[in-house]
Amino acid sequence: MRKRLKKILLLFDAAIEAEKKFEFQNAKQYYRRITSHYPESPEAEIARDRIEDMDALSNEKRIYRRIHRNARRVLTEIGIDISNSPELMEILMQADAIDLENDNALFIPLKEDYLEYCLDQVSTDLAADPGENAFGTGATPPFLLRPGRDDLAPASRAEFEAIVDTACKYTDSLGIFSVPVATDKSISDYESAQYMDRFSDLKMIHTRNMSDDEAAFFAGRDDWLDGTSLITSLTFMPSMVKPFLRSVRLGNNLLLLDLTIAGSTGPSSPEGLLTQIHAQVLFMMVLAQTVNPGITCVHGGIPDVLGLGGDLSYSDPGQPLINSAMARLNMWVTGLPSAQSGGSTSIIDDIPAAVVESERSRNTLRQYGVHILRHAMGALGSLNYFSLEKFIEDCKRERAARKVWLNMRHDFAVPLYVPEDPHVLKGIREIVQKGAPKNADHTLRNVDAFIKWRKKLSDAAEKKDYFPELQNTLRDHRKRLLRTSSEETAGQLQETFFVNE
Repeated sequence: MRKRLKKILLLFDAAIEAEKKFEFQNAKQYYRRITSHYPESPEAEIARDRIEDMDALSNEKRIYRRIHRNARRVLTEIGIDISNSPELMEILMQADAIDLENDNALFIPLKEDYLEYCLDQVSTDLAADPGENAFGTGATPPFLLRPGRDDLAPASRAEFEAIVDTACKYTDSLGIFSVPVATDKSISDYESAQYMDRFSDLKMIHTRNMSDDEAAFFAGRDDWLDGTSLITSLTFMPSMVKPFLRSVRLGNNLLLLDLTIAGSTGPSSPEGLLTQIHAQVLFMMVLAQTVNPGITCVHGGIPDVLGLGGDLSYSDPGQPLINSAMARLNMWVTGLPSAQSGGSTSIIDDIPAAVVESERSRNTLRQYGVHILRHAMGALGSLNYFSLEKFIEDCKRERAARKVWLNMRHDFAVPLYVPEDPHVLKGIREIVQKGAPKNADHTLRNVDAFIKWRKKLSDAAEKKDYFPELQNTLRDHRKRLLRTSSEETAGQLQETFFVNE
């Protein structure tokens, strides 16, 4: 009996280990052996469920591989429009990076072998990596929301320092401390960074408004990321050329940001959106490695979605889904360190409701698994506002959520069922030729793609109790704990987990 149990556990542990490595078909074989040889064991009951999921997860990984492949094809077959930037053109021409024989590209295409050479230079390690599901602040909302006051303005020096002091009290909840809010003229960006340096773990700031000497402060600092961008809508941003190249030449750790919006500045299909964003971030990596080989680059592809009203909406349930998919692309396929967005809300004037909605978003992201996540704490109004009051409540909620997660967490990957789009490259080319996504037939054909995606996930949630629901995964788990606990234990759980609900 003891030997039999040992064999079952060895097979089960091997399956879990294969899942952790994203080797889903290997895991499937271990689960099959359990169900075949030990069909009455408790492990076999779990294994039968996992066998079905292994195929779904393998298919999902296949889609991410295709996204990675197609993103590279965007760069070699369609190209990026940098022809009006003499400086960028000179950098790539001197490196012999441009495919001058390509007559079909719409913009400036890269040579395939040069593209692969540069991507091979990008490290998959991050010295101050806070690990999986590391939630934090970010986005630099322009306005500070002040309790009981209607005046909306950036934070003053005193207010910014108070936010930093508060963040330092919640280092157990914060995985990354990005610039939480814009500041007024009483404090410069560099002085803001000096305050933020009190936070001992990973931090992020943008240096584009700093002097050369100030920007150089971050060179060689493993605990800092320099948030920068260069490419949008497959073209360069003229105002970002000099600050981007300066950060690269200084050797600052780069967080390469792309905030393309589905149906607005990029394709409306999830796969198409991820492909364009990935291509644009990869192009920034190529430039960075060309100028400064080996420089640390964090993939900051942050896909955004429009709400029903046609405006950017961080309350839309598609926001955590598409960012989870972006994270999985990097965790499962590229191995690149990455930062996504989530945990925010479009709510402005109802802090308790904003806190609850933010928690729901974080829980969805946590259940699918992300890497470094910005915007999760303190932001509201679709990243237009920062609230210290909400920030504190977010951090408290995160402490409670992590307690629950440590007790309930499993090592299973949950299928995300990313919708397939076989016409991604054709769609991106059409969008470029017609000038905008709104003019493309590809956009019209995928206008309901996110709705169908959520329906697929909702149907899956009905079948398996560990599947993340879009409402609130942890709340449902807490209720189950309360139902199955003793009266005394239930009272303790109620006090711990339903704070402010």
